[in-house]
Amino acid sequence: MTKIIGLTGGIGSGKTTIAKHIEALGIPVYIADEKAKKILELPETLMAIKLAFGSEVFEDEKLNKKKLSTLVFNNPKMLKLLNQIVHPAVKLDFENWLETNKQHPIVVKEAAILFESGSYKDCDAIITVVAPLNSRIQRVIQRDMTDIDSVMTRINNQWTDEMRILKSNYIIENEDINKACAQTENIIKMLLNQ
Repeated sequence: MTKIIGLTGGIGSGKTTIAKHIEALGIPVYIADEKAKKILELPETLMAIKLAFGSEVFEDEKLNKKKLSTLVFNNPKMLKLLNQIVHPAVKLDFENWLETNKQHPIVVKEAAILFESGSYKDCDAIITVVAPLNSRIQRVIQRDMTDIDSVMTRINNQWTDEMRILKSNYIIENEDINKACAQTENIIKMLLNQ
């Protein structure tokens, strides 16, 4: 039976970089945030968002993701509502993906909010990627072309590293990418030999 390994970490921790490294090792990786972005484009999802949030998050019948992000990351109730729309669709998509990858001994599900969404309950083991807060902030500012206030709002809407670590089986410290990749390889070897 295929083991599901959860991979998580706060925004800017480098979890997607680690996920890509795991994929390069030949392990199938499901990146939940990428799938969620595609699900946000589906007609049924757009209809649900319009019903929940109104037409002010749309421009010319297209979802304005920046407006939606601003709305939900400043209002926990709105964030919960959006997650109630998107998470069931991501869960179903993952189940379908898992079915096509069941011949592998392990697969990895990368998700920023693995714990917050409850997805961790479906995992056989969990890896958390951590990095110093200042490094995380700088990575997100550069990647998303945003400001520190926006980054801190997103960080404050996620679990802390300490909370994630308490529920994780493995920790990858991602300040130096070479060391983080070496840690990753050791963890994958251990998981494959269990």
